Amino acid sequence: MIDARGITVTLGGHDVLSGVDLHVAPGEWVSVIGPNGAGKSTLLRYLAGLVGGGGTLELAGRPAAYLHRRQRAQTVALVPQTPTIPEGITVTDYVLLGRAPYIRSLAVEGAADLRAVHGALVQLELLPMVDRVLSTLSGGERQRVLLARALAQEAPVLLLDEPTTALDVGHQQQVLELIETLRRTRDLAVISTMHDLTLAGQYGDRLVLLDGGRVVETGTAAQVLTAANVARYYGARVRVLDDGGRPVILPVRDLRA
Repeated sequence: MIDARGITVTLGGHDVLSGVDLHVAPGEWVSVIGPNGAGKSTLLRYLAGLVGGGGTLELAGRPAAYLHRRQRAQTVALVPQTPTIPEGITVTDYVLLGRAPYIRSLAVEGAADLRAVHGALVQLELLPMVDRVLSTLSGGERQRVLLARALAQEAPVLLLDEPTTALDVGHQQQVLELIETLRRTRDLAVISTMHDLTLAGQYGDRLVLLDGGRVVETGTAAQVLTAANVARYYGARVRVLDDGGRPVILPVRDLRA
């Protein structure tokens, strides 16, 4: 579904990504991790076509360089960490924005667009709040609306930039389980950036560790989330516990402090 080779992105004269390779199959969930400034969000923005760069990228078997903006948006849906939300917009109208790649300029939404929006609202259990103003919702409810907009886009690739930011542990679990269900039912290719290493390992089929704009480790959670890697790339002392093949990362307190 995604085949990126030698991706390089330069912003403000600084190479944010340098020679990144990323391959994601249909139905696969890849968690991109790394310390602050590693280039995680920039990688998602590059895949979504929001920043340019060097290298080659194929989306669903087609060279991204030859895709029009609408075609790109029909292939890749991005849920940013801090989305721009128009003031006073309702849940329904926000989810309808996901149909923008299918609605021609100056045209109105058609029956197919309304069906896609309704289906997303149903699947994310948002029908009781369709007329609510988005800014009045809780963090967990708002995250479901952001996902609904992405689902209404009907793209086979879902990009999630820190989908659990500012959510409590209960809502984190609800959102991630929902993404897992959507991935399986829609055979989505999911690429998520995550700061929480345990959650990244629990949900990702495969992990990609970035540092300084480069891929330094890739593999299963057990292969990537080792105490040595966390110490080397995060500067943290941790203990790694085995939870049925999925590592749990525990910080080790320095009792001398």
